[in-house]
Amino acid sequence: MTTPHATPRMPVLFIGHGSPMNVIEDSPFRREWQRIGPLFGSRWPKPKLILCISAHWITQGWWLTGMAHPKTIHDFGGFPQELFDQQYPAPGAPEWAAHTAQLLRQPASGEAVGLDLDQWGLDHGCWGVLKPMFPEADIPVVQLSIDYHRPMAEHYALGQQLRSLRHQGVLVMASGNTVHNLRTMQRSAADNQAYDWAIGFDQWVADQIRAGHNEALVDFQAQGNIAQMSHPSYDHYLPLLYAAGAAEPGDSVEFFNEGYQLASIAMRSVIWD
Repeated sequence: MTTPHATPRMPVLFIGHGSPMNVIEDSPFRREWQRIGPLFGSRWPKPKLILCISAHWITQGWWLTGMAHPKTIHDFGGFPQELFDQQYPAPGAPEWAAHTAQLLRQPASGEAVGLDLDQWGLDHGCWGVLKPMFPEADIPVVQLSIDYHRPMAEHYALGQQLRSLRHQGVLVMASGNTVHNLRTMQRSAADNQAYDWAIGFDQWVADQIRAGHNEALVDFQAQGNIAQMSHPSYDHYLPLLYAAGAAEPGDSVEFFNEGYQLASIAMRSVIWD
């Protein structure tokens, strides 16, 4: 009688995605994504599926993409045609999404997560990172939307529901930024330059994660002015709560891309393993 092999637990990633131009420019951030991708297959198993939570899919209620062939969404403007020409033809996972949507429960209401069969696809917060990481586009990708208007604790709670997926070969990847203020961008700033408030808030986030106080990230607005300046709207912060919720007690923590873009976007990225 043979003993069944347990599926190795997958890590959780939070990726600071920054400017859409990172997908086509040879930035240090893109080079790090290119370095991390091949580690799946050596340091970790190749994912059976990638579940992406992007700052750019905001909905009423929570939804999973359930189509077989999710389209590449170019949800930005004012960029070169080369960026609009980018495609990421990763397959979807209709059966998995339909099954998982019934298992995940929307916090507070207890209702199942909705299934989107034709409205969304893969937005640039998702494919803009996955294309440098997994250029073959041969891993099925499903996106989970964000209900922006729900309390912070509910985003973290839904992230906690994703923990079990890590034991099923699913890579949970959240894509946003620890600091994201487009109103105060400085285009001449170097990648190691940022406002004091941006550095302060990014460091506060790092301190909570490093100490294993992931739940403290929920109450980020208690940090006052540095939190308000770092997130005038908090769409790019919310993905972090899903990743932090999916992390398990005792996970090791590794940071990468600890730099800044345009002085007011923090690119800090996190691996929980």
